[in-house]
Amino acid sequence: MQSEIQFAGFGGQGIMLMGQILAQAAMNEGSEVVWIPSYGPEMRGGTAYCTVVISDRLIGSPIIRNPQHLVAMNRPSLEKFAPAVKPRGVIFVNSSLISIHSGRDDVDEIRVPIIDIAKNLGNVKAANIVALSAFVARSEVVDSDSLEAAVRAKFAQKEKLIPLNMKALEEGRKAALAR
Repeated sequence: MQSEIQFAGFGGQGIMLMGQILAQAAMNEGSEVVWIPSYGPEMRGGTAYCTVVISDRLIGSPIIRNPQHLVAMNRPSLEKFAPAVKPRGVIFVNSSLISIHSGRDDVDEIRVPIIDIAKNLGNVKAANIVALSAFVARSEVVDSDSLEAAVRAKFAQKEKLIPLNMKALEEGRKAALAR
């Protein structure tokens, strides 16, 4: 089985980090993984997206035109990428910044106010971890324990950030399961 996930937003939202952490969690589970970043011409504030492909067998091509899932962190990303998502996939919408719906009735759309949740945790920079956790809880592309281990490993050099990110994981899971 193969899962393709596209993370998209503007630079500075932690788009690449979400993809890296998911890729690491999948590798820790023994899956074949590809992570492909893509940056717009600007750095912070420009378009940023990445694709993660997770498979139980060798991945024939890392280039995906129609991903199974989308994590849209801003409205331009939702408008650009939602039409390409395969039916029965998951479209995660950051409802703190996106007031519209995907317009798709053949997908599982989850809307979570991740910036509001991150602010309640005391740091808006944790929004990407809240979003990743909510997406994983809904899509089940990796186990939540694998995701937690990957987050701990990613922040091992910045140990003071681990408690915040563990809270972000928990709040993301709760938000996804409440919807």
